[in-house]
Amino acid sequence: MTTMKEKKEWYLEYEININREGLLGDVSSLLGMMGINIGTINGIDNSRRAFIIKSDSEEKVKRFETLLQEIDDISLRVLREPELKDRLAVRHGRYIKQDKYDKKIFRFERYDLGLLVDFMAELFKEEGHKLIGIRGMPRVGKTESIVAGSVSAHKKWLFISSTLIKQTVRSSLIKGEYDKDHVYIIDGAVTARETNQKHQELVKEVMTLPSVKVVEHPDLFVEASDYVMDDFDYIIELRAEEDQKIEYDEMKKKTVKSKNNLNFGDEFGGFGDGFGDGFGNGFGDGFKPF
Repeated sequence: MTTMKEKKEWYLEYEININREGLLGDVSSLLGMMGINIGTINGIDNSRRAFIIKSDSEEKVKRFETLLQEIDDISLRVLREPELKDRLAVRHGRYIKQDKYDKKIFRFERYDLGLLVDFMAELFKEEGHKLIGIRGMPRVGKTESIVAGSVSAHKKWLFISSTLIKQTVRSSLIKGEYDKDHVYIIDGAVTARETNQKHQELVKEVMTLPSVKVVEHPDLFVEASDYVMDDFDYIIELRAEEDQKIEYDEMKKKTVKSKNNLNFGDEFGGFGDGFGDGFGNGFGDGFKPF
């Protein structure tokens, strides 16, 4: 009895030098002749094409790479085991923008919400501790993206602090709310100025759980806590448009004051995200504000 070898995936991307008729067919035929399957295919930036390919032999893939380099109409750019950013590029037909110097910073615009939700969902599906910060000005879509990402990843979400619908400041969790599969959401602006010691103790407890934690306004969270930016595994920046500045000057003034245990009432009430922009009421009946 012969056993089937498990097929492994690779990410293939090439630049189109001459976009002649039948070019894609030639590449696909070459893959077929080599016994390599095409899992997913998409165009990227009008001049590139990306694939997820599958094969039970690394030698076949290496031979395919050699043959591909003989086709003058294209230039091979990437052939490697697929990373998360590769899978999303094939799925959405565009790349995630990543900071040139700090590789844990990813940038999105408002029109990218679908891509952002997909990116978050993939991060949320990974097991174990993960600390994600999301920067952005008011009402750009931060909270709705986190919740939509949780829904897409089939994860329950819990607000530890929030200004969504009404201000939320939790001081405790009940037994069923401790779960490694939950996504815990913290509004860094609200938590930074909160003087309730039980809330601060709960935040510290949540941060030790082997689960996903998402902190909105991570800079303000760090400003008034013992955590540092290096504690974050990913930083997401969300803007209404590419050139929008994310400025926290006024909010930072309040955060610094919060260290002196001053109460600012509802001054942060205007920093919640709009919830009806782009996702409607599609989150199901399970969402209830605390």
